[in-house]
Amino acid sequence: MAQKTYICIDLKTFYASVECVDRGCDPFTTNLVVADPDRSHTTICLAITPAMKALGVRNRCRLFEIPPDVRYRAVRPRMRRYMEVSAQIYGLYLRYFSPQDVHVYSVDECFIDLAPYVVLYGRTPRQMARDLMDLVMRETGICATAGLGPNLFLAKVALDVTAKHAPDNIGELDEELYKVRIWPHRPITDIWGIGPGIARRLARMGADRMGQVAMLDPAMLRREFGVNAEILYDHAWGREECTMAQIKAYRPKAHSCCSGQVLPRDYATAEARTVVREMADGLVLDLVEKGVACSQVSLSLGYAFDRAELMAQQEARLFEAGHGTQMVGARVPTSGASHKLAGPTNSREELMAQFLGIFDQVAVPGLKVRRINLGAGGLVPEELAPLSLLDDVERQAQERSLSRTTTAIKRRFGRNALVRGASLRDEATGRERNQQVGGHHE
Repeated sequence: MAQKTYICIDLKTFYASVECVDRGCDPFTTNLVVADPDRSHTTICLAITPAMKALGVRNRCRLFEIPPDVRYRAVRPRMRRYMEVSAQIYGLYLRYFSPQDVHVYSVDECFIDLAPYVVLYGRTPRQMARDLMDLVMRETGICATAGLGPNLFLAKVALDVTAKHAPDNIGELDEELYKVRIWPHRPITDIWGIGPGIARRLARMGADRMGQVAMLDPAMLRREFGVNAEILYDHAWGREECTMAQIKAYRPKAHSCCSGQVLPRDYATAEARTVVREMADGLVLDLVEKGVACSQVSLSLGYAFDRAELMAQQEARLFEAGHGTQMVGARVPTSGASHKLAGPTNSREELMAQFLGIFDQVAVPGLKVRRINLGAGGLVPEELAPLSLLDDVERQAQERSLSRTTTAIKRRFGRNALVRGASLRDEATGRERNQQVGGHHE
């Protein structure tokens, strides 16, 4: 049996690189950030060019954090364009690999199982990595980096940690190299799966490097992290049991739909309620279009806050996460709740009443709303939703027919072809969001 070899290939500063290529610029010499210049100075930069990184600007910074002496161009995100280029590059991979051996991890990153192709193409894994990177550069002008490893985890860590220091932008790890190069590495948050929260909990146990995690008592890890301790311990030793075949065969047991947005400004309670109505309408249409009903709904609100006030809290402190300094331990004002329904439904009338009821229950008077998230869980096919003697079957059928007609019109003529009166209010966000992809302008 051929030895497992995976490649994790990433498109370097993807959004910024696409913008540079489309403008005939070199991302390694051009100061450019992908951030909507029409928003406030607190807007997050979705991507910055390598030229900006070379000047000490960190990725995912906010506009006001860029030093005033750095001259740069800010361009509005074009998510549809990035998806087009991503699909084009995925098509390049499929020239040489079966879809069963390719797992798209994100818009700019994917895993490929190289093992079946080493003999087929008569190339080493490193040579195939180089071939793929050259192909992407030749066809799209986008620079790629790659990580190689005998399992998915090591390939990812090789990409994230070692590739950036390799002259050919290709990192390579096995379990022994992992102990040598990754065990002493800091910050630990550079390691796939280790976020600031896990890092803080490990630090309390005396471990701020993966080598120290590997030496911890597994029973102690289990008490702290529960079932996730097994994965954490395996990763500390460079082990990963999950294969490409298992990823392709995976089907989630639980199903849900959700909708969320960050509001363009701080919203008063009454204004936020308008947006909740819009979002609930959209979520219901999504359920009907998919032919499913939900048995549980949830709503959560995030409120505007002053960073200085949060940092004044006794529990708050700054944590260096390796990708910039983050605030942790602060009590950021939020509220929310979930309700279990009497039975599965996709009725607009019923679900609207539920979402607005939760909002009225949890919204804190006097606090400005900045984030809204709605969820619909426990999904089942609508034909399996049980009926009670109290259900108005005819009314429900008419409601679904109206929703399906609305969805068909929106699909044919655009999502703003039909809008409810609430979406015409000044505080409404639906019409603008209908013209966006992933919360950003197309």
